Amino acid sequence: MQLAATGAGLDADGTLLARILAGDTQAFSELMRKYNRRLYRVARSILRDDAEAEDALQDAYLQVYRALPAFRGDAALATWLTRIVMNAALARRRKAGRLAEVISLGGDLARDDDEHEHERAAAPAEEAAAQPEHSAARAEARRLIEARIDELPAAFRTVFMLRALEELNVEETAATLGIPEATVRSRYFRARAMLRAALASEIDNAFEDAFRFDGARCDRIVHGVMGGLGTP
Repeated sequence: MQLAATGAGLDADGTLLARILAGDTQAFSELMRKYNRRLYRVARSILRDDAEAEDALQDAYLQVYRALPAFRGDAALATWLTRIVMNAALARRRKAGRLAEVISLGGDLARDDDEHEHERAAAPAEEAAAQPEHSAARAEARRLIEARIDELPAAFRTVFMLRALEELNVEETAATLGIPEATVRSRYFRARAMLRAALASEIDNAFEDAFRFDGARCDRIVHGVMGGLGTP
């Protein structure tokens, strides 16, 4: 769901805002559904916890609903919403005493391809049989990627969420976070490098376990051969 600040997008937001301010609660529901994914990912990048991110998002939406009459459009609606969610997530983080990792989304940090997928043709019956295994593999890959994203430094994590997952461009990300475009580029480059290094390490470790030949498989081969030789 790309939410670029196009003229059509701005008109649609303006229509929603007008309906909300006129007392149409269904319009606010539509607004939430339009921006839920981006805003959840931003909250999740700060809190690193699904339930906490959901709670922060709900808190933010309540703030948004109360503050909408004062919205003057000085920033794009998506930017305004994102900043409210960020503040709600940071407030929840502080309230919970999670201060082990210092976050400075607005300042520079001192430590500041595409993979090709191969499709294979299979008979319908084979595809049906492979579906559960394929789904499990995708779920495991997603879990691994999410875990490694969680390990990124907080400022890098938020930039990565907006650039890689939400597909915002550099200018949009910089405006949303209130940081220079050069900082966005730097943090995104570093985040990708750290993520690739972490995933490469996981893959290297997995190679050791690939096509394991011990336990039941080994026993089965030995017994089969020995049986063919007539040896008990």
